[in-house]
Amino acid sequence: MAAGHAACAQQPAPPTAAVPAGPTVNDVAPDFTLAGADKYGLLKTPVRLSDYRGRTVVLAFFYQARTKG
Repeated sequence: MAAGHAACAQQPAPPTAAVPAGPTVNDVAPDFTLAGADKYGLLKTPVRLSDYRGRTVVLAFFYQARTKG
């Protein structure tokens, strides 16, 4: 019985699916919706990426905006 367990332990593991590395240059981003804001506060309607289809979009995050830091 010990020989049977040793044979099972030495079998190679089944191949795993490759994890995608992420988007590459010129990939189309999936549509998403964010709460928009301007210098007066949050916008009433959310901003959707699909509203800007065919145009260049740059996302900027200012993590210390509106803080004392």
